[in-house]
Amino acid sequence: MFQIIRKEVLNPSVTLMEFDAPYIARKAKAGQFVIFRVDEFGERIPLTISDYDREKGTITLIFQIVGRSTQKLNALNQGDYIQDLVGPLGMPTEIPEDAQRICVIGGGVGCAIAYPQAKQLFQQGKQVDAIAGFRNKEIVILENEFRANCSDLTICTDDGSYGIKGFVTNALQEKIDSGIHYDCVIAIGPIPMMKFVCVVTKKYNIKTLVSLNPIMVDGTGMCGGCRVKVGGKIRYACVEGPDFDGHEVDFDELMHRNAVFAEREKECRMMALADQTGGEN
Repeated sequence: MFQIIRKEVLNPSVTLMEFDAPYIARKAKAGQFVIFRVDEFGERIPLTISDYDREKGTITLIFQIVGRSTQKLNALNQGDYIQDLVGPLGMPTEIPEDAQRICVIGGGVGCAIAYPQAKQLFQQGKQVDAIAGFRNKEIVILENEFRANCSDLTICTDDGSYGIKGFVTNALQEKIDSGIHYDCVIAIGPIPMMKFVCVVTKKYNIKTLVSLNPIMVDGTGMCGGCRVKVGGKIRYACVEGPDFDGHEVDFDELMHRNAVFAEREKECRMMALADQTGGEN
């Protein structure tokens, strides 16, 4: 059992939870993830580690409330326990040692994954430019955390209600056009966003890493659910990723595979709502 040490609502659909998990905190690195179960009957859900504190023995998870399991998790509060936390899983992010200026790009809740990347690189003495994109001002998350852990932060909103109006790709292109040379770009967020960031960076031959989010069950490479096509070959995101060379990822196939269970996921959300309201499943 793992206790919730802190709970914070970041926006109406995104919640932060800090868990007492000393063994995971001891080994966790940026880019890795855990798999949780709310209770013994719960499904296994992967979440990237958003932060960790080795001294306190805690890890932080930031999640979007989109399905039955995340709705059940969100119903818990500080002091409550969940059944399982397994990790750290996956490979930590690896940046070329000679990379000095890096752009870390997050889209929406993907900023929760981009943040630990920016923080780790910034603490290593790298020059880190961060670009964070959101639909509007109301759902902006982790702004203060990013500002404390990067050299420059650009916030974009689709509707222009905060920061600059436009997409993260527009901000990235403007920075490149201004003469900035990036040794590496890290893009984490919705699949279309990562795809089009890679379209921009490929023109300039900028190494680009993306964090992929395929369907995942066991997290150890045995189920095969997380397979993705990278460089024309099948790779397994849970043990070989989740980071991959964005210029080699087949994003169209990834989008297709992630949509396979869309209707079932919708059914599960309705079941979760019924659970909360006392209705029939």
